Amino acid sequence: MFVLDLQSRIPIYEQMKQKITELVMLGVLQTGEQLPSVRSLARELGVNPNTVQKAYQELEREGVVYSVTGRGSFVADVESGGGAVRRHAQEQLLEALRGARMAGLARCDAVQCVDEIYRGDGTND
Repeated sequence: MFVLDLQSRIPIYEQMKQKITELVMLGVLQTGEQLPSVRSLARELGVNPNTVQKAYQELEREGVVYSVTGRGSFVADVESGGGAVRRHAQEQLLEALRGARMAGLARCDAVQCVDEIYRGDGTND
């Protein structure tokens, strides 16, 4: 499903949350799609099942996934309640803008890029 950086200072469950949220944002994981079971994902990633469970619980609390008792965890409808997905997108945008500013991109050029995307003129549609 994804790869974790076991040398990172970011806790494993946090990395899992970020990766799953990114997959939802990119449309790789669709609304209603079932996530791997806690045990199977733990086995696949080589982590403790409690770590996967913690990530799933936090994703559920943030509205990215929902659980059905006895059936598993599923991707929530991010259009109606994906606050965590929007926050993640904002964090990524802020990080990109900070990098652009540090690289010398003028504010007006950054605003122009954003305007192009929202008008549909951007190449990353």
